[in-house]
Amino acid sequence: MYHFKTDSIKEKEVNPKWWLVDASNQTVGRLASKIAHLLQGKHKPYYTPHINCGDKIIVINAEKVRFTGKKMTEKTYLSHTGYPGGQRSTTPKELIKKDKAERILSLAIKRMLPKTKLRKPFLGNLFLYKGPQHNHTAQQPEQLNFT
Repeated sequence: MYHFKTDSIKEKEVNPKWWLVDASNQTVGRLASKIAHLLQGKHKPYYTPHINCGDKIIVINAEKVRFTGKKMTEKTYLSHTGYPGGQRSTTPKELIKKDKAERILSLAIKRMLPKTKLRKPFLGNLFLYKGPQHNHTAQQPEQLNFT
């Protein structure tokens, strides 16, 4: 009779890697699913579902993502103010006009992460920037291409 043991990684043993992703001319959903996969650490051999073992992701040019079809004008994001009759809806085109274009990618990634206590720590490892500059040169992030 064989007895196998599954080794689980401890939170102290996790060594996150820094990645730099250029979002210009990338499709929102495809990019968001790949980033969510990296944030959870599912690409690592020691992936543990109940521990934040993912990497840190820096996304530059977040305002240059694209949608396929008519989603830029027909997709809606719903929010609520908390007051009666306070439901608001906006389209990606309106978000870009309001200078909140990185929110499009942020919401897509957030909604692809598991709805558990780990969602907040995962999102803490995500850094979105509108332009090509970022504040993380000291971490020496590696360029990551999803083509």
